[in-house]
Amino acid sequence: MTDRRRINGPPSGTRPAVFASLLKPSGPTVDRPQRQRQPNDLRKIFLKTGLVPSASGSAYVEFEPSASLSAASSTPKSLVPPSSALKLICTVHGPKPLPRSATFSPNIVLTTHVKYAPFAGRRRKGHIRDASERDLGVHLETALRGVIIAERWPKSALDITITVLEAEDDRWWGDAPDSHDASWGMMNVLSGCITAASAAISDARIDCLDLVAGGVAALVSDDSTEDQQARPKLMLDTDPSEHKAIVSACVVAYMPARDEITELWLKGDTSKVSLGTGDKRLGHEALIDGAVDVARGAHTVLGDAVKESAERYISQAMGGATQ
Repeated sequence: MTDRRRINGPPSGTRPAVFASLLKPSGPTVDRPQRQRQPNDLRKIFLKTGLVPSASGSAYVEFEPSASLSAASSTPKSLVPPSSALKLICTVHGPKPLPRSATFSPNIVLTTHVKYAPFAGRRRKGHIRDASERDLGVHLETALRGVIIAERWPKSALDITITVLEAEDDRWWGDAPDSHDASWGMMNVLSGCITAASAAISDARIDCLDLVAGGVAALVSDDSTEDQQARPKLMLDTDPSEHKAIVSACVVAYMPARDEITELWLKGDTSKVSLGTGDKRLGHEALIDGAVDVARGAHTVLGDAVKESAERYISQAMGGATQ
């Protein structure tokens, strides 16, 4: 009779699994992925709305992986991909009435929730939100609060939930664990969250001042080990796994029609950084301008997705009216 109160082992003997070393492969050395794009070139973005029927609005965003993935696929040297992509999905529920026990609010109550899937990163995430996920939620709420016309819905609530299916790496997997800061990839995730949330809010037919898009720019000094006097270079839409040393980075939430920034997150020391080569801007000025340029590029994709959502809504309304 089988004992159901405990998990029994296999009836026969087992052989322990043998895993290949990832950091020190026995074959050819694994090289760091190299940026194939120009410093001002942006990655392609796939944006689709209306994928979750049970939500008031939804959007799915996927950023193109690094171009080095296609080059490395022909002659693979390791089972681990050199870098990751960015994939996330956003759902919007509301506006819905507040519970009777809640205090009166003349404006809509906005709640943002950002959660990594357990398999989103190389380090597995738990089921409870950690400090980094809560920080992303606060940044996202600040970015969206200046966009939504909150006084249109008094005594109402709006819940925005983002699930990160695949996150940007903070560093290359072959580096030492303490070689990079632990938040460079978070800035790319926040940029994608802002763009996806704006598309989902528009899909939910919520009045906004403008479409807000996210953008990231960074100052990198990959040649600093050989030449200590090397000047940092401005890179738009950066992938942290492609660079050895990131001096500073900036992410913005930008509204092109109003030329306003609703959220700004600048990380790194740019007080003594000058680009040189005829560029008189300081480090933080160049970072902000570069991030705004990336946001403008994302806004073009965002506008096309919103137009597609509006056409789908009109066709469904006309179809229901004819019936």
